[in-house]
Amino acid sequence: MAVSLSAAAVCLFVCGCTSCGGGRGDSRSGGAVSGAQAVSRHFPKVTVPDMIACGPEAAEYAAEHWWDGFTDTSDTFFCDQAHVNGIPYAEVEQAFADYCPVLESVSMTVARRSVSRLFSRAEAFERHDSSSTVFETLADLAEKYFYDPNSPLRNEDFYLPFVKGLSEHEGFSRPQRDIYAYTAEMCALNSTGEKAADFEFSDRNGNVHTLWGISAGYVLLFFSNPGCESCHGIIRTLEESGEVRKMISEGRLAVVNIYIDEDIAAWLEYKDRYPDSWYNGCDPNLVIRTDMLYNVRAIPSLYILDKDKRVIMKDAPATKVLAFLKWLGNQCDS
Repeated sequence: MAVSLSAAAVCLFVCGCTSCGGGRGDSRSGGAVSGAQAVSRHFPKVTVPDMIACGPEAAEYAAEHWWDGFTDTSDTFFCDQAHVNGIPYAEVEQAFADYCPVLESVSMTVARRSVSRLFSRAEAFERHDSSSTVFETLADLAEKYFYDPNSPLRNEDFYLPFVKGLSEHEGFSRPQRDIYAYTAEMCALNSTGEKAADFEFSDRNGNVHTLWGISAGYVLLFFSNPGCESCHGIIRTLEESGEVRKMISEGRLAVVNIYIDEDIAAWLEYKDRYPDSWYNGCDPNLVIRTDMLYNVRAIPSLYILDKDKRVIMKDAPATKVLAFLKWLGNQCDS
C-alpha cells in the first residue's frame, strides 16, 4: 500500500507550481564552459502532452522527463559561482525540491527509473563537457534531498539508483567508488515493499520478543533514544492521538519502540515513561547495529510496516508518518 498525491496535487506540480525548497550558501567552484552560451536562463520546465495533461499519466511523464531540458547537451550554457548550465543555482535547487513530491506521486518502479535516468543524463553531460558543474550539482542535490538525515524529503529508495551510479562512475577513484558502494548497500536494506529484517528485543520486564512475532494490522517501528528531544515530541503526539490509541486498542496498530545503543542503564532508567500499550524494548546485544540489520543513521528513525512486516515507509520524516497514521485512523473509522 502506498499513499500518493491526489490527481489535483499532481497537476499542480507538473503544471509548474513551486514548492518550498531551501537555498544554501554556494561554495561550488566553476568556470565558463568552453563554447557555451553566455546567457542566463530559467529552469526549463517539463511540458506534459495535452492528451495526458493531468492525473497519474501526467505525473509519470513529468517524473521521466523532469530534467531533460536541464541536461540537454545540444545547447550548453555557462557555469559560474551562481549559475549551473546558465540557470541560477537557486532555481536548480528549487526544481529538485519540486521533483521530490512528483516522485512520491508515482510508483516506486517509475520513481527509481526516473532517478536512474537522471543519473545517466547527468553522467552523459559530464562526458560531454567535464568543465561544467551539472554533474556535481545534481550529485550534491540528490544526496542533500534524498539522503541527508535532516531532509524532510529524504528517501533512501530514491537515492539508491543515483548512488549506485556514483559507485560505478569512472571519474571517481576506487576509494571514492567504494564509499558510494557502501552507501548503496545501506540504502538497499529494508527497501519499500520488502519484508523488514527480523530481530529480537527485550522489554522492560526482561521478556524477549521478535518483530515478526508481533501481530497487528500495521506496525510503527520507532528507533528512539531517551535523550532525544525529537523522540519525546513524537511520543507526545502519538499519546495524544485518539486515532492511534483506538487503533492500538483494537489491534490494528502496534508501536514497537526500540533502543539500539549501548547505554542500557540509561534506557532502564527511562523505560517506565513509555506508554504501556506499546512494545518498548532494547537490543542488549547490539545486534541491530553490529549486524547492520537497519541503516539507522539518526534518531529518531521511523518505519511503517504492514501486517506481514513489509515496509510501507522507510526511515520516513515524522510529519509523513504521523500524516499516514491519521489517514489510516480515518480509513478504519469510515
